[in-house]
Amino acid sequence: MSIELPSPDRGRRPKGFSQILLGMGLSTGLAILFGIIGLVIAYNNLRLDVPTGKQAVLIRKTGLDLQPDQELAPPPENGQYFKGVQAGGVNNGVLTEGRYFFNPLEWGWEVKEQMIIPEGQLGVRVSLVGEDLPVGQVLAEDGQKGIRREVLRPGRYPYNWYAESIEIHKPVAVAAQSRGVVTNLAGKLAANPNQILVQTGERGVQKETLPPGTYYINPYETRVSVVDCSTKAFALNEGGKMDFLSADGFEVTVDGTVTFRVDPTRASEVFVLYNEDSNGDEIDTEIISKIITPETRSICRINGSKLTGGQFISGDDREQFQANLVKSLTENCRKQGVEILEVAITSILPPEAIATPVRAREVAKQQLQQYKQEKLQQDAEAQLKVQQLLAQQKKAVVEAEQSVIEQTTKAEQEQKVAVTLAEQLLSVGQTQLEASKDKAAAIESEGQAAADVIRLKNTAEVAGITTRVAAFKGDGNALAQNMIMAKFAPSFRTIMTNTEGPIMDLLKQAFTPAEKRPEMLSKPLKAVSPVTIPDQPFTSSPAVGTSSKPLKESGVK
Repeated sequence: MSIELPSPDRGRRPKGFSQILLGMGLSTGLAILFGIIGLVIAYNNLRLDVPTGKQAVLIRKTGLDLQPDQELAPPPENGQYFKGVQAGGVNNGVLTEGRYFFNPLEWGWEVKEQMIIPEGQLGVRVSLVGEDLPVGQVLAEDGQKGIRREVLRPGRYPYNWYAESIEIHKPVAVAAQSRGVVTNLAGKLAANPNQILVQTGERGVQKETLPPGTYYINPYETRVSVVDCSTKAFALNEGGKMDFLSADGFEVTVDGTVTFRVDPTRASEVFVLYNEDSNGDEIDTEIISKIITPETRSICRINGSKLTGGQFISGDDREQFQANLVKSLTENCRKQGVEILEVAITSILPPEAIATPVRAREVAKQQLQQYKQEKLQQDAEAQLKVQQLLAQQKKAVVEAEQSVIEQTTKAEQEQKVAVTLAEQLLSVGQTQLEASKDKAAAIESEGQAAADVIRLKNTAEVAGITTRVAAFKGDGNALAQNMIMAKFAPSFRTIMTNTEGPIMDLLKQAFTPAEKRPEMLSKPLKAVSPVTIPDQPFTSSPAVGTSSKPLKESGVK
């Protein structure tokens, strides 16, 4: 027999099922939550953040052991790392800014600041691992322990502090009017160790110096000593009086100022010879104490012992002593690389016991010299006056001569101008004369021609008259009466009845026979009555006897 169990209602779940689902969801959520938390924890443990300006060095926890002579882990071999501080890679095992992931079970790390070299300074690397340097070698090469040659300029640099250190130094600043004396601390040894200055590149003090400027130089490779070559002054009595004995045993004291400087071209030599380590780079004190003061004292003693105490008061001997001191000191210091620019002797003091009488004698000599000088000056002024008067006289003579020359030149020029004008007038006159002669000749020729014409005409007329006179049987009077009548008769219109007058007298004379004319000529002429002048000129008339109109006694119209 079977027992039928009641079936649950459709749509209804068992009472414990929702609880099961709720439990499953809660566990899943918790698992996810724990998974996320685990991932976050793992992410944070695996993550390596290197901030800006920092650096990290990796340290291997597991792997191959280092050899006894190894300080840092070398690069991995066959994919296996060595334990310890890693030193391989671009930055010698250093991680720069960024995010990295490493298994903390296998790796550890340290984070520090990067090396910052400030402005105006430099850095020198010092390798802490590697092979030891051989004897005589100063700077380390790659793979050696010691100071590296390269210099780091101002900036930020990552470095492995287990493999190297960085030292901060100041660059060398060579000021104006100074020179930098270079001493090589590394390099090959000098071929001749007995020389003061070595050849270029050899270990020791170099001949060539550095001009003013800033130099980033490795202080372990090159040492630069700055030598001041500017002008300096030194008092001779500074640190003790400068005295010596004269030829006669008197003590003479000299005081003054010496201006000097180090010869820039020989700064290295002077520095090596006279610098003391206790004074650093300063050599002024050594130059004064070792060169200028001994040279000055030696020259004064040698030259001063040749003069007596009184001669140091005399102007000539005193000046000669000063000149010799300046010359000798300048030459001797130049040989030692020091230039003497000026030596000013302010006083040379002999003993007062001899200074007073000698000074009085010198004053008298100077006064005498002054009087002589005044006399010479007066003579010179008088001579100058004479020269001025002579110059004025010579100037007047020159001006007079110049005036005479000017007047003579002017007269000669005027004479030349007058002669030129006269010659021009003469030429014009001659030309006019020739023209006048030509014109006179032409007029003469013309007159001669006219005269010839008149002569020929007169000859013709005479021939005609002769012929006509012959017509009147040689009676010229008859011909004249005929001609007069021929002229007058055609033109007369009226003749007044008065038969007396000059016209009538002329007519009477014309018609009076020649034998009776003297009587008529002796009679006086009467008043002339008015006569009508013919309008037409006289013309030729027919011969006498041919007129058709007889003359009337009363007149003719």
